Amino acid sequence: MASDFGLKALAILALALLLCVQGTLGEITCENLDQDTCAYAISSTGKRCVLEKQVKRSGEEAYTCRTSEIEADRLRNWIETDQCLKACGLDRKVLGISSDSLLESRFTQKLCSPQCYDSCPNVVDLYFNLAAGEGVFLPKLCEAQQGGNVRRGMVEIQSSGHVAPGPIHHGKFTTAPGPIYTEKYTVAPALAPY
Repeated sequence: MASDFGLKALAILALALLLCVQGTLGEITCENLDQDTCAYAISSTGKRCVLEKQVKRSGEEAYTCRTSEIEADRLRNWIETDQCLKACGLDRKVLGISSDSLLESRFTQKLCSPQCYDSCPNVVDLYFNLAAGEGVFLPKLCEAQQGGNVRRGMVEIQSSGHVAPGPIHHGKFTTAPGPIYTEKYTVAPALAPY
């Protein structure tokens, strides 16, 4: 009976602490974040934050955080944890948002690792959408990565073919269809049926 009371008290304390921290942090505005919290953060409106660098006339570099037009899927008020950044092989000092890192096999190994892919929904959502913008289905890329067929995954990203948009399901998340192209659709060789 005493341990039941202890567990309930611990649960209530944890909930109170969570509410207190949320109330303290308030809503996230990208422009109010510094360079150590900007990259991979999501504002209270659901827009992704991006770190930008300006070089002043004196040659001094200045970093600012801006709100991008890129929306996160179902995530708001989010500053990515150091644990996820480490597990996914990311750096807080990254400028902008780009799919270029998907071409690096070391990065895709970390992104597709269970420590990142299964535990960091913000990062997975971002790179899922970036890959989709390139006509690549991230789970297939990860499957190729885990199967040792890294070359196939890279060919898939580097191809210039467009894939017809459609609802995409990955894990617990559903991503809205990508842009609709009016040109003829072609399927990248790596996406052709086996």
